[in-house]
Amino acid sequence: MIRLATVSPCYNEEDILRHSAERLTALFEDLIAKEKITPDSLMVFVNDGSRDHTWDIICQLHKENRHIRGINLARNVGHQNAIMAGMMTAKEWADAVVTIDADLQDDLQAVEKMVDAHAQGSEIVYGVKEQRTAVPLLKRISAEAFYRLQATMGVENIMNHADFRLMSRKALNILATYPEKNLYLRGLIPMMGLKSSKVDDTISERTAGTSKYTLSKMMGLALNGITSFSVKPLYAIVYLGVLFLFISLVIGINVLYAIITGTAVAGWSSLILSIWIVGGFLLISIGTVGIYIGKIYQEVKRRPLYHIIEILE
Repeated sequence: MIRLATVSPCYNEEDILRHSAERLTALFEDLIAKEKITPDSLMVFVNDGSRDHTWDIICQLHKENRHIRGINLARNVGHQNAIMAGMMTAKEWADAVVTIDADLQDDLQAVEKMVDAHAQGSEIVYGVKEQRTAVPLLKRISAEAFYRLQATMGVENIMNHADFRLMSRKALNILATYPEKNLYLRGLIPMMGLKSSKVDDTISERTAGTSKYTLSKMMGLALNGITSFSVKPLYAIVYLGVLFLFISLVIGINVLYAIITGTAVAGWSSLILSIWIVGGFLLISIGTVGIYIGKIYQEVKRRPLYHIIEILE
């Protein structure tokens, strides 16, 4: 048996929190009865600077349920940092930690499979989305494009895996040695090279509330993942620069030919078009380089990822 902890980041989840706690409690009781986890296993809810009554509910659930603990962050630090805060705190309390979103759209039955895989020697067990029919079509398409774009850019990740995973204390201790501030756990954890396995994860409908993971946040996460783990965009700029140089050479030859043959037409339309194309390319190039410089700027300041102001034990 292992002492298990689940870690769930919460941002404005007052509508679904009690229901999620009830479902997790039922899962715990089942696993305890099967003697797969210890009776003192726990579920940890991380309040990521919620603006509603999420923390008040966590405090009340802590009083009512012996399994529940809470972590209150000083401000909203984002999904990845909130997960990190929960994992780094819970690794001192448990033998293994399962991260799962508070809406519990991930398959709870997969948790038992994760525990079994861990018992067989896996230090990390990934929940891989088998079915996404409960997810809106646009989000499914964008998610698929998200994984494929990252693979193209050379980012090592697990296809159709988000942040539903089990990590042993050993894996968490190794993860704690990574000091980077631009967290992208989906790319960082596979880099650790520990023994891992996968379980199927069937996504279900949300029972209450709305998803806080908007398309814009998803795009931001994709950009962060690419720029934190790949320099291919910088090489792409170099290749585009060579292409533009070649196009400019072709245009120059064409202009020279028009002058020699006397077929040149007075006008500035083509000139303005060229300026817009080159100008756009330069702005994209400067912006891409700026993103990398900005990340270096953030890393060298060594600021903490989060501040915990209260822990319910």
